[in-house]
Amino acid sequence: MLGGVEIPHEQGLIAHSDGDVVIHALCDALLGAAALGDIGHHFPETSPEFEDADSRRLLRHVMALLKAHGFKISNGDITIVAQVPKLAPYIPTMGERLAPELGLPPQRFNIKATTTGRMGYIGRGEGVAAYAVVLLEEK
Repeated sequence: MLGGVEIPHEQGLIAHSDGDVVIHALCDALLGAAALGDIGHHFPETSPEFEDADSRRLLRHVMALLKAHGFKISNGDITIVAQVPKLAPYIPTMGERLAPELGLPPQRFNIKATTTGRMGYIGRGEGVAAYAVVLLEEK
């Protein structure tokens, strides 16, 4: 799972939840921008409650926390770093699934992908990374 989309590939990501590093990065960016800790604090991997959890459920919880603390999202940007699989065909669907979760119109939410030029563990196809940036406004 990446960005709420199941990506067919012979390898998968090992994680306590569904391993959606895109949504996890987004949750961390949202929590960090609101000074509310990080994803590990709110959803510890030692908790059986979050085993195999759909990361969109975690995102919905983060969005409720933001609302409770008086924040709304102005815009967001995510970069996925992966050598394989090729993600370009899936990025529009990721945006279509995540922008509504954030309460954003598509033109204020961006997802893009890049590679490491075959360098490092990501370049060897051993992992995926994601980086997210968000702008919050006080309501």
